[in-house]
Amino acid sequence: MMKHYILNLNPTAKHEWDRCILRDPLTAKRPDIAKLITEAVGADTGSYLVSVNIEVQVLEQAAVPQAEQLSLSFPEVSVSSQLREAA
Repeated sequence: MMKHYILNLNPTAKHEWDRCILRDPLTAKRPDIAKLITEAVGADTGSYLVSVNIEVQVLEQAAVPQAEQLSLSFPEVSVSSQLREAA
């Protein structure tokens, strides 16, 4: 059984659980690894000794966009002159 996931690594994330996130590319849900193994074994009741082989191939890497800083200049407006115009 071959599955594809999106792995997001963020070592500077605020919370530990956000530093390494594995998601389904279509649903964006986090995979339940135990459920995947159960599907592969079958539905028969019992205890199983299983071997799980995880082979990782990076298919594509998307760069994290750098946040651009925009400088906005606002003209200075005198509040008192606007109030006189409104009155």
